[in-house]
Amino acid sequence: VQLVESGGGLVQPGGSLILSCAAAEASEFSFRSYWMTWVRQAPGKDEEWLSRINHDGTYTAYADSVKGRFTISRDNANNTLYLQMNRLKSEDTALYFCATGYTGDGVRGQGTQVTVSA
Repeated sequence: VQLVESGGGLVQPGGSLILSCAAAEASEFSFRSYWMTWVRQAPGKDEEWLSRINHDGTYTAYADSVKGRFTISRDNANNTLYLQMNRLKSEDTALYFCATGYTGDGVRGQGTQVTVSA
């Protein structure tokens, strides 16, 4: 299975971005069977778990640092995970990864860079 993130870029503080994570379906992998997670890695900092969503999108959870600003969602028909990011701050600058599993310790993509700067 392969996960490919996209949608990162340079944005001003207070701006918004939508990250996407496309899953290439394989015979042994069914996107809709997995919890999915977003994590991020900022330079010099530990990896940070951001959000998770259950199989059908009826349950979501967020880290305190992004609660109320970020929204996770999924489209099982198109094997895609999303992260809507609003009111971005400089401290949101990081490499963002999607991953399978409740804690994000499964398969993950190569990441997409988000830089928040004026």
